[in-house]
Amino acid sequence: MAHNGVLFLDELPEFKRDVLEVMRQPLEDREVTISRAKFTVTYPSSFMLVASMNPSPSGFFNDPSMPNTSSPHEMQRYMSKISGPLLDRIDIHIEVTPVPFEKLADDRKAESSVEIRKRVTKAREIQTSRFEEIENIHYNAQMSSKLIREFCGLDEQSKELLKTAMERLNLSARAYDRILKVARTIADLDDAPQIITSHIAEAIQYRSLDRDGWLG
Repeated sequence: MAHNGVLFLDELPEFKRDVLEVMRQPLEDREVTISRAKFTVTYPSSFMLVASMNPSPSGFFNDPSMPNTSSPHEMQRYMSKISGPLLDRIDIHIEVTPVPFEKLADDRKAESSVEIRKRVTKAREIQTSRFEEIENIHYNAQMSSKLIREFCGLDEQSKELLKTAMERLNLSARAYDRILKVARTIADLDDAPQIITSHIAEAIQYRSLDRDGWLG
């Protein structure tokens, strides 16, 4: 795993579960430890994990135009190859539905990559400035729980929204921290000094695989 690299895993459930579980430590600690009979060595391993998957073996789950070709049991078994603790360590889960031809053929222009890059660059500059006095911390994803409490303060309305989501979605403490870090990044992209309710609401939407009953 390369230091400061990107690891992209396509068809995530097709990997052996024990292989995926090995990633939990480097995702959490940003370092990887290799143990042998006579020695143990630790390497820096700060990488970005990007993964894709179909939520069923057939690939047609949640496609309104296609009949389900997998039973709920088969889909549950397929999804269970990805453990809860591993999902907890992935900041953003996004469910993507098939795009109809009408939208593919739509000639309306979306926001350009150039404009998006400007916003991302500005948000990274905000984070670099935020953590300027803190050693080895450069961006929001690296925040410890202590730093999250310092830089991700919420107003009462946002606290109540997050509390409700935690209870209804049965989210873990680790997912709670990740929601706050993602909300802080959404606020940075908005050039907003404080996290507000809309930032928390958007961050909660990016925990789709944590939802109870996601498979119906």
